Amino acid sequence: MTTFAELNLIDPLLKALAAEGYESPTPIQARAIPELLTGRDLLGIAQTGTGKTAAFALPMLQRLSADGKRAAKGTCRALILSPTRELAAQIGDSFKAYGRNLKVSRAVVFGGVSLGKQIDILRGGVDVLVATPGRLVDLIERRAVTLAHVEIFVLDEVDQMLDLGFIHAIRKITGMLPKQRQNLFFSATMPKEIAGLAAGLLTDPVRVEVTPVATTAERVNQSVIHVEPANKAKLLAELLKDNNMTRTLIFTRTKHGADKVMKHLSNAGFTAAAIHGNKSQNNRERALAGFKNGKILALVATDIAARGIDVDAVSHVVNYDLPFVPESYVHRIGRTARAGAEGTAIAFCTPEERPLLRDIERTIRQAVPVMDHALAMKNVPQLAPNHGWNPMGGKGGKPSGKPQGQKRPHRGQPGFKGGPKAEGGNRNHGGGNRPNGGAGAPKRSNGGGKPSWMQQVAAKGSRAEG
Repeated sequence: MTTFAELNLIDPLLKALAAEGYESPTPIQARAIPELLTGRDLLGIAQTGTGKTAAFALPMLQRLSADGKRAAKGTCRALILSPTRELAAQIGDSFKAYGRNLKVSRAVVFGGVSLGKQIDILRGGVDVLVATPGRLVDLIERRAVTLAHVEIFVLDEVDQMLDLGFIHAIRKITGMLPKQRQNLFFSATMPKEIAGLAAGLLTDPVRVEVTPVATTAERVNQSVIHVEPANKAKLLAELLKDNNMTRTLIFTRTKHGADKVMKHLSNAGFTAAAIHGNKSQNNRERALAGFKNGKILALVATDIAARGIDVDAVSHVVNYDLPFVPESYVHRIGRTARAGAEGTAIAFCTPEERPLLRDIERTIRQAVPVMDHALAMKNVPQLAPNHGWNPMGGKGGKPSGKPQGQKRPHRGQPGFKGGPKAEGGNRNHGGGNRPNGGAGAPKRSNGGGKPSWMQQVAAKGSRAEG
């Protein structure tokens, strides 16, 4: 078994890892750290929970501390871009823990909080800067920081950043970086758009791929309950009576839905909190802290937090609403079964969400077992009775082709110009908490193998709060 000492890490880092209880490197750490210590670019294809933060933080800290230099005023030596506030904060916490024995300064900047303090910190210069794209652009425009001296550049969770509409901010930021630098690029998926972005940024990168794309954690016990929409809230409350559900993360599709579920649980006597883009930073931090220390039993979240919540011992993940994008299901259930533990993921599926369930099963290449419950539907309608459908498709199992009967959205529906949008709403560089309105799920499914035109617009129209 490989040890951290065998990766040529310096003693101050080894002592910090021992203090954190780390005994041996994960596969991505074992493969990436030696390459990064030599200064090579890296293309990492890895999901959350694989240990990739330490994979880039440890060699970065070692390289920055080796020459004894310090960042000049208004500059940073290493820049890490993260899609969400929560993930940026957790990356910052990791650098604090790993670098406790090194004199490497750090700062974390994101929207939703005062610009003034962040400007003051950056004008003094920092070695490691962790930032969300929108807030970083704001700070650059205010001349609080320049990127001309960046030695190491990290793009983390690139696929989510593109989903959240940060492509223009990313291109603007990368255009300000010096040509001579080390580049690290991490994404859980690698569609053509992301592969093209990587090709333009990386030079002769080492490719590290851990956990096949769009597969789910092996230790997650998955199940689905078919339920009528009117029974969802009652079903959730009944499930939470199980003493084994000690720390439960619940995902909804919209901000309004998250608040509604949280209120229902509170009225039912459960300790619950909601976290989404309309919550202030203080509220979000308070909710996460309560969830981590066990004071809050159930945390209700939107996909803005799907890759930003790194909490140990999450016993259950409940997909109260199935996501429009099947890969989001993978990231959601990845919040449980972390750090070697086992976990359970339960999905609620209404008749209208059956096409979404099919997309999920095809993506994860397996059928999700059906769980029986007193509140479950007794006669579940067949999704594609004339095709003999199976999760992998195949002969006789190929779903019907182009969805039929799709119509343009009308006023008040997701996708209508000027109408409500899904989680995230209009991104603003400052990353504030301007309410965007939460679009609910369409009332009818289109009956095809893919989400309707309205559903796709609602999903792809999302923007982060920076």
